[in-house]
Amino acid sequence: MTTKLNLLKYKEVISISGGMRLGYIDDIELDITVGRIISVTVPGRPRFLGIFGKCEEYTVPWEKIVKIGDDIILADYDIPIRTVFSDKEKFWSKLFK
Repeated sequence: MTTKLNLLKYKEVISISGGMRLGYIDDIELDITVGRIISVTVPGRPRFLGIFGKCEEYTVPWEKIVKIGDDIILADYDIPIRTVFSDKEKFWSKLFK
């Protein structure tokens, strides 16, 4: 199956392990020496209406892509678990530096 790279950004990436929608592809990492895709990057969800920036990006290795459909991309990708406490700790440490 062949897919043009510019069409990938219109497809939503969904994690099949958790069923969570990760979002739409923002960037693609290529190995130009061999002409292969290494990974795709999906931006994180905005924090509190976007005021505090975005969460970390999801970098999905190309090997974890299971299926590319007409509208979505299925990936066997586990989302890193982040605690609310660590987010608050980062916020307050940045605020008082």
